[in-house]
Amino acid sequence: MEKRLYVLSRLLLFVGVFTSKLRATSASWLQAHATFYGGSDASGTMGGACGYGNLYTDGYGTKTAALSTALFNDGKSCGGCYQIVCDASRVPQWCLKGTSITITATNFCPPNYALPSDNGGWCNPPRPHFDLSQPAFQTIAKYKAGIIPIFYRKVGCKRSGGIRFTINGRDYFELVLISNVGGAGDISNVWIKGSKTNKWEAMARNWGANWQSLSYLNGQTLSFRLQTTNGKTRTALNIVPSTWRFGQSFTTNLQF
Repeated sequence: MEKRLYVLSRLLLFVGVFTSKLRATSASWLQAHATFYGGSDASGTMGGACGYGNLYTDGYGTKTAALSTALFNDGKSCGGCYQIVCDASRVPQWCLKGTSITITATNFCPPNYALPSDNGGWCNPPRPHFDLSQPAFQTIAKYKAGIIPIFYRKVGCKRSGGIRFTINGRDYFELVLISNVGGAGDISNVWIKGSKTNKWEAMARNWGANWQSLSYLNGQTLSFRLQTTNGKTRTALNIVPSTWRFGQSFTTNLQF
């Protein structure tokens, strides 16, 4: 009898610990809704409010989403990654159970956006909403669902290859698109240094993942320093040769 009570008490203790851990894990998940856009090949997702352009060559592929105002944060969330699961407890008929997907924020879902059959404006503030690429949506739910309730959480980004810098602009205006960033994914601060100036200059976010400098850096070898939203920093020294031209892209061996 004492042995049975001991076994039962140990079992209850295990269940209690397991439940506590599950609750702690569940607490990191938040609720939202998801729709999709861009066509079955995600060709309609190219470009967008983060400025990445071709999402295939910039390292993001089809696992992307446009974020509502509440999540987009004026472009500060560009490049960040989110794990998403369909809420099967609410719409079991539409969810593909046991599936999840990790997407990158590459676009903005504007206010007043709604499905043709819905006037709810799912991307209106303060609603958190993900407008997934169609392939991403169909990884976790059926096409016919159209819109689904989801759970989501911010996660780290895994990238293939190094961080990429694309330099646009003209003369005293360098507009640098920074893409394929791993780790936290979303960037909080950027600095640039020319070989002749030998001084780190803080860049300002122009829009999305584009950062600007108003210094004349033509004919100089360029270095960059990045800080992601989790506080980690990487420095790419002399990654852009002095012969650089506007419109060129340069890939580093550096990654978070």
